[in-house]
Amino acid sequence: MERSAAPSCLYLIHSLPNSLSERDRRIADYILNDPAKAVHLSIEELAEAAQVSVSTLVRFVKKLGFRGYQQFRIALASEALAPEARIYETIVDSGEDPVRLAFSSASKALEITSSMIDSQDLYKLASRIIEANCVYLFGLGGSLIVAKDALHKLVRTGIRCIGAEDYHMQLMIASQMNQQDTAIIVSHTGANKDAIGLAETIKTTGAFLCVITTYPRSALSRMADMRFISASSGSQAISEAFSARIAQLALIDSLYIAIMKQLGEEGIKNVEKMRATIAKRRI
Repeated sequence: MERSAAPSCLYLIHSLPNSLSERDRRIADYILNDPAKAVHLSIEELAEAAQVSVSTLVRFVKKLGFRGYQQFRIALASEALAPEARIYETIVDSGEDPVRLAFSSASKALEITSSMIDSQDLYKLASRIIEANCVYLFGLGGSLIVAKDALHKLVRTGIRCIGAEDYHMQLMIASQMNQQDTAIIVSHTGANKDAIGLAETIKTTGAFLCVITTYPRSALSRMADMRFISASSGSQAISEAFSARIAQLALIDSLYIAIMKQLGEEGIKNVEKMRATIAKRRI
């Protein structure tokens, strides 16, 4: 499928499924290991470096949605060779209107993520959360914002849930989980050592682990019992973490709705109890 706007090459490569052929995986790994080096190579040189044929490389590029190698190379160069994007996480000299840019990027991320969510899996996770002895919410850095929002939503339902901001406290909490518990880890890259450490701790307890991330091939994603992938907009002017976070928040809202539908009257009563308590504090 051809794309009208230049997509984020690195995001597209990271997002490729685990079912890649060995040759495609060699290409992906070579590019991701050193994008700045890969962008300077001709199609023949890159194919040789990745130990694949030129025709295999052409097919790989087209799987990403590019018309040909040259379009792919230009898009990769705009990411790999833009120092301002690495420093500021946005291309600061972009001539686009900030409001239009931010909202269109968020809208695109929401649209892509919505198309990737399996509603049946969402309902399965909702059921597991309802049946769990306790639900644990984890996130670090910007992902902590999403984890805290999930905690805020679940408290409303009356479901027993726990979260913490301090990483050592998160590890301590994770160590006390058991097979009747469910954990949700939010991590944009899925490559953060601390997030992986949390997952490793959770797996030793036998608890169920759900991961919300942008990269299905990440180490964290591979450890999950269930995963939900949040897309970024692919915009080169907006950090992919920004738009992916919006999509993750919408995913949490979807999960909340699925939980409330299954709880029925019990969920409504719990929400009303919460509202009545908060109402007493209003002037």
